[in-house]
Amino acid sequence: MTAISGNDLLVRNVRPLGGGIVDILILDGRIADTTTTAPDGTEVLNGAGALALPGLINAHCHLDKTRWGLPWQPHTPGPTRDERIAADRELRRGLMASTKDRAAALAEHCAALGTSHIRTHVDVEPEFGLTGVEALLELREQIAERITIELVAFPQFGLITNPGTAALMEAAVGLGVEVLGGIDPSSIDNDRAGQIDAIFAMAERTGAGIDIHLHETGEEGAASLELICERTQALGMSGKVAVSHGFCLGTVEEARLSGLIDAIAAAGVAVVTYAPGDSPVPPLKRLAEAGVTVAVGTDGIRDAWTPYGNGDMLERAMMLAYRSGFRRDEDIELALDAVISGGARLMGIEDRGLAPGCVGDLVLVEAETVADAVIARPSRQAVIKDGIRLPAVSSR
Repeated sequence: MTAISGNDLLVRNVRPLGGGIVDILILDGRIADTTTTAPDGTEVLNGAGALALPGLINAHCHLDKTRWGLPWQPHTPGPTRDERIAADRELRRGLMASTKDRAAALAEHCAALGTSHIRTHVDVEPEFGLTGVEALLELREQIAERITIELVAFPQFGLITNPGTAALMEAAVGLGVEVLGGIDPSSIDNDRAGQIDAIFAMAERTGAGIDIHLHETGEEGAASLELICERTQALGMSGKVAVSHGFCLGTVEEARLSGLIDAIAAAGVAVVTYAPGDSPVPPLKRLAEAGVTVAVGTDGIRDAWTPYGNGDMLERAMMLAYRSGFRRDEDIELALDAVISGGARLMGIEDRGLAPGCVGDLVLVEAETVADAVIARPSRQAVIKDGIRLPAVSSR
């Protein structure tokens, strides 16, 4: 008789991605072959015809900034990026001691909504040092059975213009941070080549990946994006570099856009969007058709940057589809595929899906089709991480 592990679960009567009714057996945290028999005594979950999705992926978050779980606070920062950065610094001075608790509250909530992996950017700079990084490293170890957290050392307050930041970022990688961040090299540091070259040099020394915030629009952003692609190709870093937001992809002329998409595809640079309501959204279909990895995140959730957000990646897929003007089922499904498959490619997550051999991360929802699940954003009937059922919550 086969021994039963804590990661064994038989999920009956579910429809993978809206297909026919099947049973999914998870053994030792992975989906078993359909011919495998469940060991006697295996826990059984009746899905009652629910639609089954792979675990969702939040590819861009800021867990260290959130006020999740704290009393409501009216949003007061001004409308510009620089005003929000200044407000964020001031707010964080009073919240650093609670970084881990606030991040934990939001991460647990995201996990209960079916997010199995998060990439979170964590502020690194001389005033705060590595306090945020240390808090998030401790947190991710404590909740690893419920959600997997990947960290980006993020120089929000500047890299070249904020001496000491580069050394802290490199030290963060030494502590276990996987990715090096950057932000608007032309307008934050006023030194496009200086910031980008510094980040790539650190990545070359440490082996870390790169994920650069690029809010810059028009030709300013296009020039930064081109340089990132050039450096990626020159250093052979295809598949290890991402540009988050990429607003310039929605604000340049058609001929320029076509050239940028070709450059991104050739370099193997990923694009991460959060489908903002007030800024351009990268053209998902055109990027996907070119073979570019497009992933999706929530960005900040209830922090100095925005009062919005609830951590629901089905809702974020809906927002991406809505902002992209999608109406056909196959296009709406493309938005969710960016959340799941795009996020997996970005973060190097293997065996993502519902086939035998894949990791046993499942989300069960009451929906007729994948498109219906995106549009309706139903409450989660069950969330399973590595074969273990988690408490589920409403998306509200």
